Amino acid sequence: MRGVAFAPRETVRVALLGCGGRGRGMLGELLAVAGVEIVSVFDVSEEAAQKAAAAVVKKEKPEPKIVVGGDVRQVLNPETTDLAYIATPWQQHVPYAVAAMEAGLHAAVEVPAAVTIDDCWAMVETSERTRRHCVQLENCCYGELELMMVYLAQLGKLGTLTHGEAAYIHDLRHLLLSDHSEGLWRREPHKTSDGNFYPTHGLGPVAQAMGIHRGDRFTRLISMSSNEASLSETRDVIIEEGNAKRSEVYKAGDMNTSLIQTAKGRTIMLQHDVVTPRPYSRGTLLQGSKGAIRDYPAGVFLEADPKNPHHGGWADIETIKEEFGSPLWKELGAKALETGGHGGMDFMMNYRLVQCLREGLIPDMDVYDAAAWSAPGPLSEDSVRLGNMPVEFPDFTRGHWF
Repeated sequence: MRGVAFAPRETVRVALLGCGGRGRGMLGELLAVAGVEIVSVFDVSEEAAQKAAAAVVKKEKPEPKIVVGGDVRQVLNPETTDLAYIATPWQQHVPYAVAAMEAGLHAAVEVPAAVTIDDCWAMVETSERTRRHCVQLENCCYGELELMMVYLAQLGKLGTLTHGEAAYIHDLRHLLLSDHSEGLWRREPHKTSDGNFYPTHGLGPVAQAMGIHRGDRFTRLISMSSNEASLSETRDVIIEEGNAKRSEVYKAGDMNTSLIQTAKGRTIMLQHDVVTPRPYSRGTLLQGSKGAIRDYPAGVFLEADPKNPHHGGWADIETIKEEFGSPLWKELGAKALETGGHGGMDFMMNYRLVQCLREGLIPDMDVYDAAAWSAPGPLSEDSVRLGNMPVEFPDFTRGHWF
């Protein structure tokens, strides 16, 4: 499925699978893009499904079919639907994506697309067999700085790429310990596993800049975790005695650090911490032989003359935005900032997905990216369990990465 374009269509007919907070948030972004019709909504909660349908009607669009629970295939009709947009808890991502592709639809899947290596392969093999795309909905690949980073790398302005850094640092303690929304399921991995549970936000943009599956690939991973402290200590402060949560034991360390090596010898440091009190960060950095770009805080460092190197500080991103800013952001940045969540990148992601479907373009991200960017989750768990030993990365392209 490398380089396979969508068949063009005037209208993209969407089935929304998962109408919780993220699903309804993405529904608003989809409704802001021209050429989208929401034909059905599916959720295990009638309240959530009804809210999603009402949001469609509020935009003066036809009311979608509402299906609550049961077999998801009820809304996967290729005669009325082109795309299954999956915004469920993680465990349902692959079963729903596979069902959609088997039914003849393309699938767009929230992150991480898969949580086991077997599920990564299931996505790949189903996509190849059905000739339907499975696109991971990685919004961070559409941030203004991230697209600028990819552009700088592609133009060679950073020189030979050698190293990247990526992270998901986000204090989610109160969400994890809550009795609603993601608190109902997202704490479970912390009880049963230890690893880098949510790798794609930081890793996706770095992988795109490094040309992963377009001349390079991930080859091995080493992972280790700190001790656990913050989630259990917070739990004991905010959860009353007698609550079942007070007896939970959390296996996951507060901070997981994983190192990835690529076929070209590049390295990537990937971190995950959702339980300690610190500011949000994706720890973005891309280093090359001629310069670097980073975020949190944002900055760029380009070497002007290697014969006379300077050792000043990071320059403001604004100094290069006019020359190296993303054409997409130059065209639609104002609308994205007005319309879209997460600094506009939610709108940009949905705009590009719909544009590729309508115009018959090759998607920006394919099923091999979805598998490889998700794989550090289960691979890191293997490495930690084996005493921080290196583990080999599957080649989901079966040799077609260059």
